[in-house]
Amino acid sequence: MADGNQKLERPRGAVRDSIIRALSLRPEGAAVSEIAKAVNESIGPTPYSSIRSYLNLNTPKYFIRSQRGIYQLREDLFDETTLQFSRGTGVPERDSFRHGSATLVLADCFDWLRSRNEASLHAIVTDPPYGLIEYSDSEQEKLRTGKGGVWRVPPSYDGSKRSPLPRFTVLTPRDVVALEEFFAQWGKLVMRAIVPGANVLVASNPLLSHLISYALAKAGLERRGEIARLVMTMRGGDRPKAAHEIFPDVSVMPRSMWEPWLVFRRPLEGRVQDNLRNWKTGGFRRPSAERPFGDVIQSAPARPNERRLAPHPSLKPQDFMRKIVRASLPLGEGIVCDPFAGSGATLAASEAVGYQSIGIERDDRYFNLAQKAIPKLADLKVSS
Repeated sequence: MADGNQKLERPRGAVRDSIIRALSLRPEGAAVSEIAKAVNESIGPTPYSSIRSYLNLNTPKYFIRSQRGIYQLREDLFDETTLQFSRGTGVPERDSFRHGSATLVLADCFDWLRSRNEASLHAIVTDPPYGLIEYSDSEQEKLRTGKGGVWRVPPSYDGSKRSPLPRFTVLTPRDVVALEEFFAQWGKLVMRAIVPGANVLVASNPLLSHLISYALAKAGLERRGEIARLVMTMRGGDRPKAAHEIFPDVSVMPRSMWEPWLVFRRPLEGRVQDNLRNWKTGGFRRPSAERPFGDVIQSAPARPNERRLAPHPSLKPQDFMRKIVRASLPLGEGIVCDPFAGSGATLAASEAVGYQSIGIERDDRYFNLAQKAIPKLADLKVSS
C-alpha cells in the first residue's frame, strides 16, 4: 500500500467514472460511505473527502441529494450518459463478414449495442467472458504463448491432452466488482436492443453465475431459470496441491459435471399470446409437438473435428448450440444475436437451423478465425 506522501497514479477521471458506475448500479441511491466503499473496491484506496467533494461539486449537474444524505444519479443521465463509462471508447466497427443469413461484425459489442436500433433483436445467445480478465489482451497473449497466467494449462489425463481452463478462484474483490459492473451495463444495453419477450441465454460458470444473474436482474431483465448443460469437464476434483499423497481421499472442490446457462428475457407486453402475435417472442420453440423444451440438456465437450475447424478456448459443440439456438425463437422468426461471437459457433448454429443471426467480436484474431469456421461448422452433421 502506498504511504501517505505517495500519490496513487490513476487514469484521468478514474474517481469520477467509478462514482458514476457505482450509482448506475444503485438506482435507489446510496450514502457517501457506500459510494466510497464501492470506489475503493473498484479502483483502490481513495480519500473519503475526495469522493464527498466530487459529489457536492457536481450536484445537481450529475447527482441528486435527498435530505437523508442519499445521492442518486440524475434520471435524465442514467440511461445514456453513464453507459460511456462502462467500457471506455471501445473498438469501433471496422469490418464485417457474411455467410448465408449470418453476419459477423468486428467491433466492441458495447458500442455496437449502443448504436443498434431499439427493439430490433429477437434473441441473445452468447458465451461471454465469465471473469472478464481471461479475455483481456494481456491474458490472451499469455494463453497464445503458453505462459499460462489466469489460464491453467492442465496436465494430460489418462493420455488425453486437456484444454486450457480459466481459474476463476483467483479473481480479486476488485475483479468481482468489475464483473458485476460489466454485466449490469451490458444488460442495460441488451434490454434496449431486444424486443419485449426476447430470450437472453448466457453461458456461465457455477462459481460466478450468481454474480452475473444479479447484475442482469438489476439491469431490468426478467430471470426465467437456468439451462443445465450436462458436460464432464476437467475442472475441479483435484486433490490438495502438493499434498495429494498425504490426502488421497480429498477433493478440494466438486468435479464440474455441468455448465449453467442463465435464462432471462425482456418483460412481456401483455399476455404471452399478445407478445407472440406482436413481436414473435415470449416463449421457447418446442423440439416436437409432443415434447417441450427442457432445462437439462445432455452434452459433451466440442469434438476434435470441431476444434480443428474452430480452435477457440471456449468453443461449444454444435449439437448443443443448435438445440438452444433453435429454441430461442418460439416461432422460428427473428434475429439471433451473439454479442461475444468468439469462434462463431452461435452464428453457425443459427445458419444450420435456418435463422438470421448477427455476431459481434472485438478480437481481430477470433474475428478472422470465425470467418473461416462459420461455414464449416454450419455444414457439420451432428448426432441430433
